[in-house]
Amino acid sequence: RIKFGCFLEYIEKSGLEFDHVASGHYARLEDAQVPLSTAATTSLSKRLFRAPDPVKDQSYFLCALTQKQLSKVIFPIGMYQKKEVRELANEFQLPNRNRPDSQGLCFLGKVKFDEFLASYLGNRPGDVVDAMTGDIIGRHNGLWYHTVGQRKGIGKVMFPLATAHGPWYVVAKDQGRDIVYVSNRYDEDDFARARSEFELEDIKWISGTPPLNVKDTEAEAEWNEVRFDMKIRHGPKIVQGTLVLSGDGSTGNVRLDNKDGGLAPGQYVVFYQIGTLECLGAGVISEKHWAKFLQTQQNEISAGEKQELKVK
Repeated sequence: RIKFGCFLEYIEKSGLEFDHVASGHYARLEDAQVPLSTAATTSLSKRLFRAPDPVKDQSYFLCALTQKQLSKVIFPIGMYQKKEVRELANEFQLPNRNRPDSQGLCFLGKVKFDEFLASYLGNRPGDVVDAMTGDIIGRHNGLWYHTVGQRKGIGKVMFPLATAHGPWYVVAKDQGRDIVYVSNRYDEDDFARARSEFELEDIKWISGTPPLNVKDTEAEAEWNEVRFDMKIRHGPKIVQGTLVLSGDGSTGNVRLDNKDGGLAPGQYVVFYQIGTLECLGAGVISEKHWAKFLQTQQNEISAGEKQELKVK
């Protein structure tokens, strides 16, 4: 929003003449001729591709850029492996040629991530709840200190008797009630669907329109189930699954071939053409995802409690 939003808007309004903004992101752009429906002519659009370096690839972060933004940017090092960039830096004797690779939030320096969050967001304690039983088994200092799929560090905010029954994983967060839900059955069948199927919203496509294969014709009311390569977070891992759009095409349902380690509302899912490196578009995991699972669990817990009362 800064480099491709505020910065671009500022220099455009300032009247400065420029062709492109150069960015150090690891990604590639290619020109594509797009036929216009109103005449036998074409317009120029941009296609976004993953970088050859799978570890450094940053197409995941660029998935929501518009055609206007992409037309104003170039990625000069996007076609290189990181080691090749190092070699070029040494060849040109750049002052930062020996700087270590940044990891995570590079601007933090030596500041620990939790300390950074505490300084800006403070603490807002709440309960840690077993998602399967509804029991309170700990107290956390703030939802923002925990992520879905987290295992490391969660034991520090749980009661000693509960930690003995681990390993525990964060499975969901309830912002309205400041609850962190955890489970020691995250790898069992109870979570199979919640870890492999979810709703998406705010779906956008790099070209501005959905790929042709998601619907047979414009007149068709139904959307097709289409397979894509996907990224659910930054990194080299690519997963496979299907997408079915719904309504006007801005929402949809994803089914992964295999369970994922941590699906969190607000997280981007990026779609790539199978067998290629082209980034086609992305959507955001909906709040409905874990809300549906937690409601089901709450219903089962309530039903169990009622049954127990009948037995007594």
